[in-house]
Amino acid sequence: MYFRYVSPFFFPSGVAYVLRPGERDAPETFKKLMAEANRLQDVYYGEFKAGLTGNELLGNILKKARELGIPGPKVYSHSLGHFLHEPGPLIGLPWEQVNNVGRGDVKLVPMSAFTAEMSVTGPVPEWGGADFRVPLEQDILFDGEKAFFLAGRQTSFHLIK
Repeated sequence: MYFRYVSPFFFPSGVAYVLRPGERDAPETFKKLMAEANRLQDVYYGEFKAGLTGNELLGNILKKARELGIPGPKVYSHSLGHFLHEPGPLIGLPWEQVNNVGRGDVKLVPMSAFTAEMSVTGPVPEWGGADFRVPLEQDILFDGEKAFFLAGRQTSFHLIK
């Protein structure tokens, strides 16, 4: 069965694109949105500073992303540990992009791991300008000085034929 339009699927290992008959790659619009999602990741881990709360991190990340013109940035990240959602700062929720009372008030400390969940949303001319969301989820570690990805990051769509 073929899909008439692009069909994004969110996989544990990333986002996929189902190729239409004759396609060999995702359309340029989608690749540009993936690049914008990667720029949001750069902003995200570039804003990590010990002592900031999750709410402060969220505000700083979104402010810088908007200043850079990243389309429709959204951040919803949580700390990561032995039991997945560990105590630590909450950096946004899908439905709350300003202030997360309680966990959003927790401060960032060195040697903290996070599931860095975020997305960008932008118009797709091929769909008559309808919006398309590119969600990314990768794990990072903040060592007290900088944050970095634990296993790399997705920079292109997984292609499904």
